[in-house]
Amino acid sequence: MKILSVSNSFGVDATRYLHGICRAAGERVKIVTLYIGGCSLARHYRNMLSEEKAYDYYINGMDSGLKVSLKEAILSDEWDVIVTQQCSPRSGKWDSYEPYLAELAAYFRRCCPKAALWWQDTWSFEEGCPRFGLTGFANRAEMIPALRVCYEKAAETVGAAGRIPALEAMNRLYGAVGAETYRDGFHASLGIGRYTLACLWFATFFGKDPTGNGFRDFDVEMTEEAIALGEKIAKETAGI
Repeated sequence: MKILSVSNSFGVDATRYLHGICRAAGERVKIVTLYIGGCSLARHYRNMLSEEKAYDYYINGMDSGLKVSLKEAILSDEWDVIVTQQCSPRSGKWDSYEPYLAELAAYFRRCCPKAALWWQDTWSFEEGCPRFGLTGFANRAEMIPALRVCYEKAAETVGAAGRIPALEAMNRLYGAVGAETYRDGFHASLGIGRYTLACLWFATFFGKDPTGNGFRDFDVEMTEEAIALGEKIAKETAGI
C-alpha cells in the first residue's frame, strides 16, 4: 500500500512508527508525509497554486532532507491513499475549511484519480494547554464537540473513503495516562502517543489487530505495559 499524507506535525506524529509496525506485521507499505509546521488547509491550497517546494519530505517516518512541491509529491507515485487534515488550532472552525478543502480534493483526484481520499480527525490538547488560546475554545469540553462536527462535514465535502479516528484514540489515551499523551501539551508524546496513532493507522488501513506486532524501534524508552495499552486503544478505536 502506498500512502501520501498531506499534513503538518500531527501527520508526522501519526506516521513516525507506521512503516516499522507494518514491516513487523508482514505488511508492505510506503508512507510519505508532507510536512510544514502548523500547515493549514488554506496554506496547502496556496502551495497547490504556487507549486512552491515548501514541504519537508518524510518517507517511512524519516525526514529525507528533501524539499518538494505538492504537485511533485502527488505525481511521484501511484498512491493508493491520500490523507489530509486541518491544522489543529483551526480544526473546530468550519469557516477555515472552505473553499480550500473542496479545491484540494478535486486537485488530488485530477492528479491521482485512483487514490482513495481519507481524512484524519486530529486531536485536542492537554487541559490547560496555552495553545487553546489559538483555537477560540477555552478547554477540551468546548473544542472536542466542535472538532467532531467539522470532521464529519470535511469527510462529506471530499467524499472521503473513510476517517482515521485519531481524535477518539487520543481522547481514550488521555483518559488512561493524562499528560503522558503529549510531549508539549498538544503534540503526541514520542512514545505512547505516537505509537498509539501509528497502530491506529495500521488497524484502519489493513483491518488488522495491531496487538503483539513486535515493533520495538522507538525513539524513547517504552515499557511493555505502555506498548500494550497503545495497541489496545488503537484496536478498540478502530473497531477491530
